[in-house]
Amino acid sequence: MKLAEPRWAARLPTGLVVGLATLGPLGRKLPAPGTWGSAVGVLYALIFFRTAHWEQTVVWTLIASYLAVAICGEAERRLRLRDPGIIVLDEFVAIPLVYLGARSGALASWPAWGVILAGFALFRFFDIVKPFGIARLQRWPGGWGVVADDFAAALAACASLHVLAWLARWI
Repeated sequence: MKLAEPRWAARLPTGLVVGLATLGPLGRKLPAPGTWGSAVGVLYALIFFRTAHWEQTVVWTLIASYLAVAICGEAERRLRLRDPGIIVLDEFVAIPLVYLGARSGALASWPAWGVILAGFALFRFFDIVKPFGIARLQRWPGGWGVVADDFAAALAACASLHVLAWLARWI
C-alpha cells in the first residue's frame, strides 16, 4: 500500500510553505532547531490542550498532523532536502500527545513543571535516538516520514512518562 501524500500545499507560495515548516526563524536561525520546535510545541500544548480531554487532543493533533504532512512534504520538495533539521513543524504538532492523561493517574500527583520537563526530555530522547522502530517511520515517503516519526516519539514519550510515574509511586 502506497501512502498518498496530500498535494494541496503545492499551490501555496514557497515563502509560506517553508515559513510554516520551519516555524519562521525557529528552524532557520536558531541552533538545535528540533529542540526549539519542541519547546514551542510545549507552549502550544499548554495554551491549547492543558484542560482539553484526551479525545480532543488526539483529534486536533491528527488534523494538525495531516496539515503538517502536506506542508512538510512540500517544504522538502522545495528545499530539495530529505527531512532537513530546519523543518520543525513536525515536532510542534506532535508534542501535545506527550501529555495525554497527564492530569490523571500517577502523574496527577506530580507537580505540573515536573510533568512538562519530563515529557519534553522524553520526547527529545525518542525523537533523537528513534528506538523501537521509530527510525523506520522516518523512511516513509515525503511528509508522512517527516511527521510519523515525531508522532511515534510523542506516543513513546507519553507511555514512558506514565510508566515512570507509576514506578515512582511504588518506589
